[in-house]
This record gives sequence, structure tokens and C-alpha cells, in this order.
Amino acid sequence: MKWIDSLDIALTLLEQYPDVDPNTIRFTDLYDWVINLEEFDDDPNHCGEKILEAIQQCWINEYE
Repeated sequence: MKWIDSLDIALTLLEQYPDVDPNTIRFTDLYDWVINLEEFDDDPNHCGEKILEAIQQCWINEYE
């Protein structure tokens, strides 16, 4: 997975952290969780706030 795979990342996070409400997660935690996903294969430095917002929004949409 790459940073642009917001929905795939969100679905994987939903599976790995089913009890976490994505509305309450901090971007620092979200960033750490994404770069530590086994399937994640992208440059950790190519991430910004907009990317994290997109991932979080996908996660929120799937969570609800």
C-alpha cells in the first residue's frame, strides 16, 4: 500500500483496531500505525496532513 491508498489503509486499520473510534485518533498515532502496517510500502516522509485527513475520513466513513 502507498499513501494514496486511503481506503485500503483505512480498511486495514479498521481490521487491526476495531475498538478504536477514528474520530478520536491523533495524527501522530495514525501516522505511526500506517507506517507500521505490514502491507505498507511507501516513503514515510511523503506524508502530510492532507493525506492523514483523507485516511482518517475513509476510516470514519467505514467505521460508521
